[in-house]
Amino acid sequence: MTVSCDFSNEEGLLFPLSDTQVAELADAVLAHEGVDRECYVSVSVVSDAEIAETNLEWRGVDAPTDVVSLECERPNDPDLAPGEPCELGDIVLAPAYIEAQARRFGTTFADECRLLIVHGVLHLLGHDHLDDASAEAMEDLEDLILSAVPNDGTLGHVVITRHRTEDEA
Repeated sequence: MTVSCDFSNEEGLLFPLSDTQVAELADAVLAHEGVDRECYVSVSVVSDAEIAETNLEWRGVDAPTDVVSLECERPNDPDLAPGEPCELGDIVLAPAYIEAQARRFGTTFADECRLLIVHGVLHLLGHDHLDDASAEAMEDLEDLILSAVPNDGTLGHVVITRHRTEDEA
């Protein structure tokens, strides 16, 4: 199993992880989830204004956010031919929002980005946090995956999925 990441930061925004680190995090999620099909994912780093537009268009929320995941295909899609790569989808990240969020949660900017990449890939694979049970399951997956990858050690247990906090605010 491998993931090919198309990493884009057209505005040259400050982002603490390399494209290689982003791909390694996506690989870690796919490995943990037992995905053995080659997958493609697009990861874009954008301004708060741009992610607010994306958030409004795709989630109906007129505000900036940390990450938006836009699912395309799932690795187990029966319409994919054997051996055909899977186009997982797009992950859009807003580093200014993420950096401010890291300060609120007492994490490093890099660790918060790691969490949100893992979070975004899990969404592309169909995981969600719409109710307490699914949120706890997703948080547990995030904890497991992040404990197995190099990080700054500032995350601890992901107590509340960041979006649940945002949605309830």
